[in-house]
Amino acid sequence: MGHIQYAVDDGIATITIDRAEKKNAMTYAMLGEFIETVGHAAGDTAARVIVLTGRPGAFCAGTDLADLATIPGAERGLRGTAEEQHKWWPLLQCPQPIICAIDGPAVGMGAEFTSQCDIRLGTPNARFAWNFVHRGLVPDTGAGTWLLPRLIGLQNALRLLYTGDFISADQALALGYLAEIVPSPDLLDRAYTLAAAIAAGSPHSQRLIKSLVYEGLTSSVEAHMQRHTDAMSACFKSDDHREGVASFLERRPATFTGR
Repeated sequence: MGHIQYAVDDGIATITIDRAEKKNAMTYAMLGEFIETVGHAAGDTAARVIVLTGRPGAFCAGTDLADLATIPGAERGLRGTAEEQHKWWPLLQCPQPIICAIDGPAVGMGAEFTSQCDIRLGTPNARFAWNFVHRGLVPDTGAGTWLLPRLIGLQNALRLLYTGDFISADQALALGYLAEIVPSPDLLDRAYTLAAAIAAGSPHSQRLIKSLVYEGLTSSVEAHMQRHTDAMSACFKSDDHREGVASFLERRPATFTGR
């Protein structure tokens, strides 16, 4: 369909939701294309960092309800089983750091996608709503009920989920949901600057850090420290660690391979 664009340049992959005439609302076919594209990015060794965005002025207005209504709810299947997390949380399943660049409404499924990203940058045009209660639904991917309370706190998350209210970019920044607000013309430049700074680090370390952080959200200290010590041991044996030490001693930029 061509509504999900993918490109890689200098270690930075860009995934663009491109259906501007519908504010990037997702049809079922588009969602399949999106999940497939994110899965491809996850396995792309050329992609050290991923930037997710939409065409300027839009991010994702959620599910295209006209498309959804073609299948009666009682006959509609789920996109996958509970065990198929890559179909529900494709972005969270990516081992690479993901930056979300938001220049417009992120509603419903679109808001859920932003929650699955590691760092969120927005413009003054950015708005967010988990409006599932107005459609008789729970948050589409499960991110709203699991990730959102961890990102902005239980009370703030429940208020947004119960009411389905929109919040502005300024409100999202105050809640800590957005990391920065930048002018619309500067959004992608800022995202790529941040992505380049991340890409300069060890991909091996970053994959382990992402896994440790997200798995640590629900693990005991004992289980976390077991994963941590395993990760440290793996780091000591890695090419990236050897390169990081050598580059420091030789006073030169590191050239990491992710191994």
